Amino acid sequence: MTLSIRNQLAGTVTAVHPGEAMATVRIRLDSGRELTAAVTLEAAEDLGLAPGSPVRALVKSTEVSLATGPVEGLSIRNQLPGTVVDITSGSAMATVKVAVEGAELTAAITKDAATDLALSSGSSVVALVKATEVALAAD
Repeated sequence: MTLSIRNQLAGTVTAVHPGEAMATVRIRLDSGRELTAAVTLEAAEDLGLAPGSPVRALVKSTEVSLATGPVEGLSIRNQLPGTVVDITSGSAMATVKVAVEGAELTAAITKDAATDLALSSGSSVVALVKATEVALAAD
């Protein structure tokens, strides 16, 4: 299956914490960085998620926010430090490619945000992704 989701990060499930309707899933990415996904309990069961399961974390580029440094006091669980490798700007939006420890993430942000953050190739950034915006695919 081919997907339009550009951000696909390979990893291994390290923990599954089931709740009544949702489960949080901890993933160790191939780069060694930790990621948290919040998926429905039914999806976790259907995918057979358990510690040691190989997965791909999928994140739409519109769900990746960028900061120019680590952010404290924030409910967003996933903060991945990286370096801007490319920016393509249009009249309203910008696509920012970020190298994140052996992987590449794409963020779709407004052109104004890219300008306000003074982003350019080589800029250090932190990619922010809510756990509820991480989908999982079983390998």
